[in-house]
Amino acid sequence: MSATSAPFGLRPAYFPTGLERAQALANGITSGYGTAILKGQAVQYSPNAGVILPVLDTTTNSGLVSGAFAGVEFTDTTGRRRVSNNWPASTTGTEIVAYFYNDQQIVYEIQTDATMAQTSIGNEANLSNFTAGSTTTGLSQMTLSATLAGSGSAAQFRIVDLAPYPDNNWGDAFVIVRVQVSKPQFVATANAI
Repeated sequence: MSATSAPFGLRPAYFPTGLERAQALANGITSGYGTAILKGQAVQYSPNAGVILPVLDTTTNSGLVSGAFAGVEFTDTTGRRRVSNNWPASTTGTEIVAYFYNDQQIVYEIQTDATMAQTSIGNEANLSNFTAGSTTTGLSQMTLSATLAGSGSAAQFRIVDLAPYPDNNWGDAFVIVRVQVSKPQFVATANAI
């Protein structure tokens, strides 16, 4: 499994708070928004707009992360109600409800873009392959960079554990790790330990 590059974006592993629901944000995506948002892709609130946007790099809006996209429902131009695991770029619709996980305590699973050692636990890393994914399946292929922030520095996610799957081991070519948001949009960030 972790010897093969098969990224899947951010996948909630468990919720320390016990809540397992995605937030439903009414009018959460602007009609006609020109960038696809895929299931499992990191998202952030747009400043002063009340909508979510995909996290496309580490610099826009300081690379802050609100959570992971879970899907959308909307009424299309024919009046038909649509439910999708992704937002197709430039879709026009009304009554758009965006679903995303935004509990800052959620532990996600994500595949790294290269090997990672157990010593990375407690360190932080940024996302990579921000827009990778399939518009056919609607699934993100976002990964976590194996380049660590280092002690005293902050990045988008803190590594907290190895995902407990067969054939997923520290030192493999592409490790599936468990992470938490360390550059959240609404609380203070903390540096890597």
